[in-house]
Amino acid sequence: MKWVAIYFVGFLVLIGGILAALWKLGILASIGATWTAIGVAIALGIGIMIAVSNSGTKENIEINRK
Repeated sequence: MKWVAIYFVGFLVLIGGILAALWKLGILASIGATWTAIGVAIALGIGIMIAVSNSGTKENIEINRK
């Protein structure tokens, strides 16, 4: 797996853990499904942006043709 994929899987596990904790505390029931889905979409978007920005440097490779 590439580092971006591993980072994103870890981020998904983090979001899943946070959602499980909020559900266990009863906070998700008071917020509602719509706002929960909006929050998850925002968190996933931030995770994708961070994963892509930390994916490494893009370098140009020079090829000497004879």
